[in-house]
Amino acid sequence: MTSDPDDDALTWDGDDGARPSAPVRKDAAQTQAPAPTSEPALAPASASAHHDAGGDVVDDEVIVEDRPALSSAMLLTLGVVGGIYLLYSVGWVVGGLRLKPLANFFVADAMFLPWFVLAIAAPALWFLASWVLTRGRAAWMRVGVLLLGVVLLVPWPFVTVGAIGA
Repeated sequence: MTSDPDDDALTWDGDDGARPSAPVRKDAAQTQAPAPTSEPALAPASASAHHDAGGDVVDDEVIVEDRPALSSAMLLTLGVVGGIYLLYSVGWVVGGLRLKPLANFFVADAMFLPWFVLAIAAPALWFLASWVLTRGRAAWMRVGVLLLGVVLLVPWPFVTVGAIGA
């Protein structure tokens, strides 16, 4: 039996070679009500059903709203900004550790450590918050909020102490 190598990639071993058809949507107008019987039919516990005005059981279908996929430009922007935020977290670690001897002189460890941890987590928290809070908004708004975080979350201890050297 000879087969085209291009068609082999589209089938599983043991498959009859038939290609799957497009999924069929079941609309409420296309479904037919079952023939009435003398005994009421029991609906499964997991199915959501209600009775219409005629007393017939009507199943509700869950309609899943399809969201459009992210564009290539948006994915690239998210990757670049996410990488910047990751570098910012590393910058806060390095800059904060360089300031630790100076911070011990002015404040206690109990005051320094929580703010140090929060400063390290701030870029990831900003990314997550901007992703969740701009979910239904326009793409330019999401990018604007992410870029605002790039400006606001600069690891200044790393920038200032790193430039001078410690």
